[in-house]
Formats: sequence, C-alpha cells, structure tokens
Amino acid sequence: MKAINQHIMCSLCAGYLVDATTITECLHTFCKTCIVKYLQTCNSCPICTTVVHETQPLLNLRPDRTMQDIVYKLVPGLYKEERERRERFYLERGEADPNCRPPPMDPVDTSTEFSQNHFSRDEDLLSLQVEPHSTVADYPSVQLQELTRKFMRMSSRAAVHQLKWFLVHKLCVPALYELDLVCDENILHKDSTLKFIWLSYWLKKQPPLIIHYKLKPRLV
Repeated sequence: MKAINQHIMCSLCAGYLVDATTITECLHTFCKTCIVKYLQTCNSCPICTTVVHETQPLLNLRPDRTMQDIVYKLVPGLYKEERERRERFYLERGEADPNCRPPPMDPVDTSTEFSQNHFSRDEDLLSLQVEPHSTVADYPSVQLQELTRKFMRMSSRAAVHQLKWFLVHKLCVPALYELDLVCDENILHKDSTLKFIWLSYWLKKQPPLIIHYKLKPRLV
C-alpha cells in the first residue's frame, strides 16, 4: 500500500483524494476543494507549474471519477467516512447533497480484478499520454505527423483498436505500415480496453497512463 500512496494522495493537503479533480492541461489530480482554493490565487499547476488558464483556470478542471473510485477501493473505510462527513455537513444546513452517488464496491485486494460495473459510466475517462516508441527511429524514411496534443482523455471502455484507428489517421501512417500500441513494453491486444490496460500494467504507477506507438511494415 505504501508504494501506491503517493499516487492516490493530494499533494496540497497530503490526504487521500476526495472528489478527485484533474487539470486538463497537465493531467495532475487533486482534491476538488484543494485545487479550487489554490487556483483562486494562482493560475498554474502546483506540481509542474503548467499554466492552467491565463484568466479562468477553473475552466480547465474536470472531475476524475475513475481515479476516485480507485481511491475508494484501495482505502478501506474512506468512502464511508467521507459519506458521513457530507451527510453531517448538508444536514446541518438543511440541504440535499448535490454529489450523492451510489457507493463503489467494498475494497478489494489490488491483485483481484475489479467488477464489471467498475468504470461503467460514460463520464469515466482515463487520462492518457501517447508517445512514439524508441523503435520509430528505425524507420527514418517514414515521416509521421506530430500529434498536436499528446495528452488526451478517453472512455475507459474504449478498445485498443479504436485508439489505434485514431492515431493512424492523426499521424498519417502510410498504407504500407501499421501501428502496434505498447504499454510498459507489452504489445496491446486490439480488443483490450483501456480499463483492462490500466488495471494490468498501470494501477501502481503515477497517472497518466502512458502508451507508445510502434511502426511495423504491413503484411501483404
């Protein structure tokens, strides 16, 4: 657990992420309350100093429900504690909790596959960083277009072949070549989902999920 704590804790409050919120420009994640308060006096990321937005930094914040569900699953009792805190807060004010959501599954061992319901909502997006694999340099005659943005967010249910199709068109891959997608030096099966890749290769690593693309001659 100690090995992954740094990935599920907010660097601003040093506590576990609550209402996980990600900066779209650099994909660093914080507690919603922490990052909103921070950006009231500063327009750059507190970790990497990337400018979030010159005048309205709050516009480039997005809820990261995928990360929040992971935190709740890995930290026993956190969801219940946060739920009770919210109930007390809104009860004292006679208001309804606008963020009320069904609880996630009970915490499970990190070696166990998550349920099929995990990552099932349309708004559950994964943060990706797409980079060329070092072997792309082995094909100097192939001139690929540069990606305008190497950071992106995709549905956790998206399959590798969908991401591959997107990259083939964005990179303008010549017809005589095709792409392999790689994560942590593992070639990804075309039907694997981003959810499966995250849980298989990246659960204990710092987000975003890094995927490399490799060129190879197309078989005739």
